[in-house]
Amino acid sequence: MNKLKPWLFLTALLFISYACAPSSSVKKSPSNQQIAPKPLSTVEHPAPDPRVGLEPGLFDAGEAIWNLEKLSHNAPPKEFIGKTNSDLAFKDHYVIQGNYHGFIIWDVSNPKNPEVVVDYPCPVSQSDVSVYGDLLFVSAEGFDGRMDCGTQGIDKKVSEERVRGIRIFDISDIENPEYIHNVQTCRGSHTHSVLDSPNDDENIYVYVSGSAPVRSSEELPGCSSAPPSEDPNSALFRIEVIKVPLDNPTEAAIINSPRIFEDLKAAPDHGLSKADKEKLEEAKEQGKYVAHVWGRDRIVPDPIVQSLLKQIVKEREGSGQPTAADSARLRKNLDQMIDERFGERTEGEVNERGPNQCHDITLYPAIGLAGGACEGYGFLLDITDPTQPKRIDAVADSNFAYWHSATFNNPGTKVLFTDEWGGGGQPKCREQDPMEWGANAIFTIDEDNKMHFQSYYKLPAPQTELENCVAHNGSLIPVPDRDIMVQSWYQGGISVFDWTDPENPVEIAFHDRGPVDSTRMQMGGSWSVYWYNGRIYNSEIARGLDIFELKPSPYLTKNEIAAAKTVQLEQFNAQGKPMYEWPTTFTLARAYLDQLERGDGLGDQWINTTRQKLSEAENESGDTREEILTTLATAIERRAGSAGDKEKVNKLVDTLRGLANE
Repeated sequence: MNKLKPWLFLTALLFISYACAPSSSVKKSPSNQQIAPKPLSTVEHPAPDPRVGLEPGLFDAGEAIWNLEKLSHNAPPKEFIGKTNSDLAFKDHYVIQGNYHGFIIWDVSNPKNPEVVVDYPCPVSQSDVSVYGDLLFVSAEGFDGRMDCGTQGIDKKVSEERVRGIRIFDISDIENPEYIHNVQTCRGSHTHSVLDSPNDDENIYVYVSGSAPVRSSEELPGCSSAPPSEDPNSALFRIEVIKVPLDNPTEAAIINSPRIFEDLKAAPDHGLSKADKEKLEEAKEQGKYVAHVWGRDRIVPDPIVQSLLKQIVKEREGSGQPTAADSARLRKNLDQMIDERFGERTEGEVNERGPNQCHDITLYPAIGLAGGACEGYGFLLDITDPTQPKRIDAVADSNFAYWHSATFNNPGTKVLFTDEWGGGGQPKCREQDPMEWGANAIFTIDEDNKMHFQSYYKLPAPQTELENCVAHNGSLIPVPDRDIMVQSWYQGGISVFDWTDPENPVEIAFHDRGPVDSTRMQMGGSWSVYWYNGRIYNSEIARGLDIFELKPSPYLTKNEIAAAKTVQLEQFNAQGKPMYEWPTTFTLARAYLDQLERGDGLGDQWINTTRQKLSEAENESGDTREEILTTLATAIERRAGSAGDKEKVNKLVDTLRGLANE
């Protein structure tokens, strides 16, 4: 008679308690888990969708929420109300919020009652913010930004008082920021990204993406808006790389202007949707201002119209409200004035070539790659040499209008690009709008660093004509072994979705408010929403700062959320992707078990028994704990070969052995 093999003996021991248990305990009733995991293919959204038909209002709008808990809503300081809230950066227990009037620093130690500790007036658009150690970087692109942070603006076309580029603040005493330096660039800084290179301990690098017209060489020597064929030093078709010496950041300066756009043709354009064509014809019939710029007719938003009329009044040295003559002059010169304000894009080399700028660049230094969202293209860049980023792949898509930002998954095997169709100021989530437009595009990255399209994801709830809605900024939530992202959609609110299966992204949580205004489209909604150290922070354009927590659901369990919370960072910029690493904890093991149950990757008996043994081990210590965990790991490892998800079973085994060896 053959003896029982050792691993079979271990397995038998493990299942003694299971076999002797009452039949009712055999059902899926996981320890430490109130809600049983379910496959994402079974996701059931609230019906009817509560995001449809929400009441309008600035601070009293109707709200809809699913699988999230709102911890607090916080209006901006009085001086900042009515100014656009922009991007977020994080340091310790502080949230730094950019604003077109400057920046705000919130102490979020108590997320239910955060406090404003700094409201720093320093007007300019967009005031996108990033942190590194004791340094704060702020983007300056608008024409009214002053070197002295004054609020009076600048009324000259050429001025030595203007700042367009990167402002640098010392925040070693974070509640008393000190403006120490700025780096001027030819096109200003619409956005920027801070690169902490693993190969350089003495410097950091800032990649600058500028999208404004090239400034006059009289204001900043060396600036040129000529096509590269006429001027090889043209400020077009390049980004800027700023080197910041950490021991003396006041010496920060541009060290390179890489031309990462070479040899690209104009990207395909999907044109206008049926709804947009109808709206354009209606605007013309109503006598609204319509300009032919960037290749087609466009409705000029009211704020821009008012700004241009104000400019005309100032040029004739008038005062008060614009006259009928001022309006007539604007209609006659509208195309030219728009070109002067936002940069001319007419026939010729600049229009025939591909993009001449990036909107945003997301850096992933741990894998040496960056994702460039560059108008008509999505780029993959090699950043192993931080001073010489090189394009290694580029993708275009006729369904995309404006490649806006990029997000990598944690292994760096996928990248998601957003399409800011309409520039973020128009309603693009209407029921009749194509689901492929103004969406996300998900790509896999192969071993040769080539990108391959997989699918689109767009906010699934239709929004109204009064709500600017399109894909915008977001970040990964560090749930182990899953690709889950929280993302802003302007007045579409925020959406949490799983794109682990790149061909089948699925929404699993959301929050939304009604329109800011009940009578007209007024800017508002989520500009940026990011996960940081266990919570979700939302920069609301018109309303301030929201703080959320995830609520457990069958699609994201209590254990998975708890495992995500074990990832703790000292600082975070969404445009600088850190590689998430999860500490070896019982929580991590339970998260893997939940995922194995959701995907039928191990078998109910093994999952239930493993949960029981984990609880036993957690209540023990020393040799007893080690013996339980080692025995458990050995038995499961033997089972891995026939398991439905061998790879995840092996991750569970590694976690159990790690716990046993602590």
